[in-house]
Amino acid sequence: MSLRIVLADDHQMFRHALRALLAHEPGLEVVAEAASGVEVLAIAAAQPVDLVCMDIAMPGMNGIDATRRLLASHPEVRVIGLSAFADRQFVIDLLDAGARGYITKAEAGEELLRAIQTVREGRTYLCPDVAATVASALLDRSSLYAAAPRLTERERQVLQLIAEGLTSMQIADRLHIAASTVDVHRRNLMRKLDLHNVAELTRYAITEGISPASRPLDGRPAG
Repeated sequence: MSLRIVLADDHQMFRHALRALLAHEPGLEVVAEAASGVEVLAIAAAQPVDLVCMDIAMPGMNGIDATRRLLASHPEVRVIGLSAFADRQFVIDLLDAGARGYITKAEAGEELLRAIQTVREGRTYLCPDVAATVASALLDRSSLYAAAPRLTERERQVLQLIAEGLTSMQIADRLHIAASTVDVHRRNLMRKLDLHNVAELTRYAITEGISPASRPLDGRPAG
């Protein structure tokens, strides 16, 4: 039986390149593509899925939160993280969310095929760059936990939506919470990250891969 794969990335050309790569491999079938974490959850609810190749920085719901929610309702699905970043915090957060593999986009050729085969066999796969990052973190745990403040899932969601240019009211509507609660999260983010305005929060979210670079870094809406 073919392994049913979903490609989740907000860049259509990258998804198509991965689809072309996997099309030549026997036993692998790309059953759907998704441009956001929300789309991944909808696909998994509508049809059987064995594995998701999950980008981390996607609009609306990032790959870390999507992985956590996907595996909460479909624990049999295996997730391989795809990212332009090999940052140790991304790796740890995605593995904590339940992913079984992590590779950088720069290595998403033969490395992806190796990752899929390894994860299919029930093992975990990290590409060489990421393995080196994890090894460094394990050797220096103090720097791992001191490197960056740990954000809650809700804080990460609010930060991503701030970076996408949404107002407090729009974020409240999206997350089904009060606008005053959004403002509390905004203040907590500024305090935790030692940042002082929306432009700095946006720059941080894009730099850290929490949100795609979808708007100018000066804080003005795109367009």
